[in-house]
Amino acid sequence: MMQKYLFIILGLFAVLSALMVVFEKNPVHSVLYLVLTFFAIAGEFVLLNAQFIAIVNVIVYAGAIMVLFLFVIMLLNLNKETEPHKALWMKFGAVVTGGLLLLVLVSTLKVADNAEVNPMNTNIGAIRQLGTVLFGQFLLPFEVSAVLFLAAMVGTVMLSKKDIK
Repeated sequence: MMQKYLFIILGLFAVLSALMVVFEKNPVHSVLYLVLTFFAIAGEFVLLNAQFIAIVNVIVYAGAIMVLFLFVIMLLNLNKETEPHKALWMKFGAVVTGGLLLLVLVSTLKVADNAEVNPMNTNIGAIRQLGTVLFGQFLLPFEVSAVLFLAAMVGTVMLSKKDIK
C-alpha cells in the first residue's frame, strides 16, 4: 500500500517539475528542473521493478545529457534581448500540435484504463534477469554492436585528427 502512495507522490513530483521546466523563465533553472524530473522518473522505474532502466536514466540523461545542455545554455548566454520574436502562425501551430498531443495522451490513457494488467514475471526489469537474457539469448547481436561502436569510435578519432605535414 505504501508503494502506491509513493508512486503517486513521485508521479506528481515528476509532473510538477516538468511543468516548471516549461514555465520557468531562466533556462538554467529550467534544466535543473528537468534533472529533478529525470530523478523522479527513475524513482518510478525503481518502484516498477525496473532497476536497470532507472540506473541508465540517471547516468545517461540526468548525468551526461543534462550536463551538456547546461554547458550549452551557459555558453550561449541566452537572454530576452537576443531571442528572436516568434510569428503568430508559429505560436498557433505550437498550440494545435500540443492539443493534438494531449488528445493522443488522453485516448491512450482511456484505452489503458480499460485494459487488465496481469504481470506474468515480476523480475522482468531486474538487472540479473536482463543480464541473463542479454548474455544468453542475445549474445551475438550484443557483441556485434560492441564491435560496431568500437569501429565508430576509431573512425571518429581518425576523422578528427589533423593532417601533419
